[in-house]
Parts: sequence; C-alpha cells; structure tokens
Amino acid sequence: MKKILFPLMLIFVLALSACGNSSNSSSNKGNQSTSSSDKITYQSENGPVKLPAHPKRVVVLGSYAGSVLSLGVNIVGVDTWSKKNPRFQKELKNVEEVSDANVEKIMKLKPDVIIGLSNTKNVEKLKKIAPTVLFTYNKVDYLQQHIEIGKVLNKEKEAKAWVKDFKKRADEAGKEIKAKIGKDATVSVFESGTKELYVFGDAWGRGTEILYQEMKLKMPEKVKEKALKAGYYAVSQEVIPEFAGDYMIISKNSEMDNSYQNSEIYKSIPAVKKHRVYEANAEEFYFNDPITLEFQLSFFKKHFLGK
Repeated sequence: MKKILFPLMLIFVLALSACGNSSNSSSNKGNQSTSSSDKITYQSENGPVKLPAHPKRVVVLGSYAGSVLSLGVNIVGVDTWSKKNPRFQKELKNVEEVSDANVEKIMKLKPDVIIGLSNTKNVEKLKKIAPTVLFTYNKVDYLQQHIEIGKVLNKEKEAKAWVKDFKKRADEAGKEIKAKIGKDATVSVFESGTKELYVFGDAWGRGTEILYQEMKLKMPEKVKEKALKAGYYAVSQEVIPEFAGDYMIISKNSEMDNSYQNSEIYKSIPAVKKHRVYEANAEEFYFNDPITLEFQLSFFKKHFLGK
C-alpha cells in the first residue's frame, strides 16, 4: 500500500482509522446475547457472528487496534500501520505484525477473535481460524464504531461510558477554543502525500471528527465544497491558499514530500504568516480510536489554548 493511501485506504476502506449497519446502533440487548456456553452473538453487517464472551487473543487487521487496546483486551496480532503508531508502541511491543495475506502466521497465533476491514482478503480462510468480524469504514460514525467494537468484545458498557465522557470533554474544549479564536474562525486539516497534498472533511481521522463534529469549528468553504462528501481531496501546491483556514493543522509524515512548505505560495498564507499552523506526526494522527482521539484532543487544547 502506498503510505499516504493507507489511511486514505484504511481510511478509504481509512483503505485513518467505522462499520456495522444501522441495526448495529441499537442497544446491546438487540445485538448480543450470552448463551450457556459463554458465547455472545454479534449482529455484524455480514450477519450474526458467534463470539467468545471473554476474548483473550484478538487479531486486528485494520484501524481498530486502538479501540481494542482501550477496552483492555489482549491483542496477539496487528496490522503494519497500527504497529508503527507511536501511540501504541508500548502496548504492541511484543505483538506480532500480520496482514490478511499471513493466514498461516495468524493461525499460529491461535486467535479467538479476528477483527478487520470490509476489504480484508482471505476471509473464508480466516473464518476457519476464528470468528471474524469485518467493518466498513465510515458506515457508522466514529464514536458508534468504538461502541460496535465494544459489542464484539462484550464491553459495550465500557465503550459507551468512554464515548459519553469524551463527547463532554471535547464539547467543553471546543467552546473554549471558539471563545479564543472567534466563532467564525476556520480550520483546515492537511496531509502531504508522495506528490500531492490532501485536505480533509469531517470524518477521515487526523482529528477532523473532533474539530468539526464535536467542537463544531468552521471548515473553509472550499474544503466543504470539495472534501466534505468524499472525505478528502487532493490539491496542488498552487491552490493551497484556497483551502487554507484561519488555522491550519498539518498531519506531517517526514517520508513524504513536504517541499510545498518552502514555497512562496505557502509562506504567503495568512495562517502561516501569523504562526497559526500546528504540525502533528502523521503516524500518530491518522486514526480515530479512543487512544488517538485522546491524543488529538490534548494536541488541540495545547496548540489552541496553551493547555
């Protein structure tokens, strides 16, 4: 996978960092049931899946490692991009790196649950190893996605409690930020690729969910026009000023082409001239799981509010 397009993939697919169908948004009672054999049934987007009520060995083949870790469930195998995430390094230090092509390696890990994205390959083979639940990115909103992971792991109560608390804290921070920068101030989120720069809508990781959905900060009109529906939009160096907000968040990968920041066009942008550009390490900014969201919220409070 190309480096910029993993999240745009993960995050397209993330293929970043969603699921289920609309029925999955209902209560745990309608989605899970505990049997005498200590099993639960999760109503996935591909039908009911019987799962262990207390999973102990989970393999994650997508953008959901942070959700699993935040719920205190053991991971034995994880995708490359999650393994590289600095936010997950401590917890994933001794966890095997795997992909959907590593069927034999996954089998040796003896997982009791496998979680992946809807474009996961070798699904039928994986199902023979362990119950497999797949999610379509952005099929439900980012917070409901965490709750769906909670249902899969029989920890819906814990997931809902975190969501409620997070929404409250993000809303409070958003009010403080608006009071400081002005209710009409705009914010845009960029990330560099191999040849182009990408600007993001309100549901594609990189902190966009917090800024636009929870804090309700304003998006520049050009970003709204081009990126809101699709989730992201590729822009050339020449038109960056058209998409730049009063404040700019840059999810920066040092391995990508960041030469645009040396151009006179970039240097002429008001947000740049006023030092209102806040850079984050892309590898720890891609996703929208609880661990990443907590980091993003702290990042925004630090840069916008000095907290």
